[in-house]
Amino acid sequence: MGGVEITKWYLEQDSPGQIRPAREPATAAPIIRAEVPSPELSRYLYTAVGGDWHWTDRLPWTWPQWQDYLDQPGVETWIAYRHGTPAGYIELDGHEPGLVEIAYFGLLPQFTGQGLGGHLLTTGLRHAWSLPERHPGHPPVQRVVVDTCSLDGPAALVNYQARGMRLYRTETIPYHQAATPGPWPGAAKDL
Repeated sequence: MGGVEITKWYLEQDSPGQIRPAREPATAAPIIRAEVPSPELSRYLYTAVGGDWHWTDRLPWTWPQWQDYLDQPGVETWIAYRHGTPAGYIELDGHEPGLVEIAYFGLLPQFTGQGLGGHLLTTGLRHAWSLPERHPGHPPVQRVVVDTCSLDGPAALVNYQARGMRLYRTETIPYHQAATPGPWPGAAKDL
């Protein structure tokens, strides 16, 4: 894929009352916060979930860059599990007063289509709005935002809107990427 144009959508909520919960998944899927900032864990989730969706901006990050980012007050990683296995995650970036950004969100490929995405997003939105409860001195959240694009999974935009996030801006931008790096950057998974 050479140079193409992609559509980028920006969504928001300005009240926790706007959350429209998804149905609970048929099989238990606990969602647990990774309370100890771990560059190794976060990089694993980033590549495992985003490798097929052109998530490349953090691939060059060094271990200290990951650590510095994760150490910021208000940055949280919540992981969904299926039978003890990480199935997906949502990363909240609440370091800016009054604002929480869903920095990254998604499922590992083998867990898509099982009703986990809506459940994880519902839970993640609730945690975004309650972020000050876990970070004393953090101001109340006024707004939760996310952006997605036409390179993301086909259910991304629909899921955000189904959970009560509303579109506030759309843009078309040029994009240059030869191919997705896949979940195994640097080596094929079948080697």
